[in-house]
Amino acid sequence: MGVRGIVMALSLAWSAAGAGLVRVEHSSEAMGSTFGVIAYGSDRANLEAAVDAALDEAQRLDRMLSNYFPESEWSEVNRHAGVRPVAVSAELFQLLSECIRYSQQSGGAFDIAVGPLMKVWGFYRGEGALPQPGEIRNALARTGYRHVLLDPAASTVQFDRPGVELDPGGIGKGYAVDRMVEVLKRRRVEIALVSAAGSSIYGLGAPPDEPQGWRVVIRSPNEAKQAAAVVFLKNESLSTSGSYEKFFWARGRRYSHIMDPRTGYPASGTASVSVMAPRTIDSEVWAKPYFINGRGWTAAHKAEDFRVFFCEDTKEQACSWVH
Repeated sequence: MGVRGIVMALSLAWSAAGAGLVRVEHSSEAMGSTFGVIAYGSDRANLEAAVDAALDEAQRLDRMLSNYFPESEWSEVNRHAGVRPVAVSAELFQLLSECIRYSQQSGGAFDIAVGPLMKVWGFYRGEGALPQPGEIRNALARTGYRHVLLDPAASTVQFDRPGVELDPGGIGKGYAVDRMVEVLKRRRVEIALVSAAGSSIYGLGAPPDEPQGWRVVIRSPNEAKQAAAVVFLKNESLSTSGSYEKFFWARGRRYSHIMDPRTGYPASGTASVSVMAPRTIDSEVWAKPYFINGRGWTAAHKAEDFRVFFCEDTKEQACSWVH
């Protein structure tokens, strides 16, 4: 089963260690993606209820974070924060605070306020189109986390100018996966795989047939059916960002949806980056700055408990772990 950059190869064979366990698998649509949960346990009723509750959590977060739902908190911020402070829930305020920290730590390569650029390049609802230089300059003037003002005392969000727009695309799915995993843990599920569109995955425990963890194949950027690497997730996440996920051709050049918020243009030179980290929000977020800033920057800045698999965008398609 391959979706947006990661192919999950899961054996259905039972081992002696898995005797007596039942397997439940469900999925649902949220955030414009398919969220899936595979779980093992001894009590089918509890397992079914836990998996359904985890998927309900994805739906709840979709209603909070979606920039397509006019009634979501996220949309409320984008509509009004350019003219007045907007009060938000404690959960959303905390998430936005984390986003600002990510932006600062990545030197602006990750930017929660990249919405105007994504719109002008056509990556919100379509496959993209080449904008005019003046359109890019205009969008850049309204892009940047420095335009986002957070007031912890009042729990409000405000923009310092009209036209700024937050984009949840680089963080929403990872955050949702982590919250779904917490739901499963609270309901005493110890073995599960939670996936958001196949591009952000968390492996809880290890499946009965594989004590190393959940086996995940990272696809080759050039060949969807070929493996670039195989990893095992055991209480760990994996997220992949690839230029092959969404792109368009213009004037003989390929433009991907992974935007460098500092230049106003899609990043180039990298084919894909896969990040393994303890939290899915971290693996999803940091895949973008690593992709944008390149292998050298990644080697100098990656966290000690992260593993990063990097593929350059060259004819040789050189892929290897970053040390």
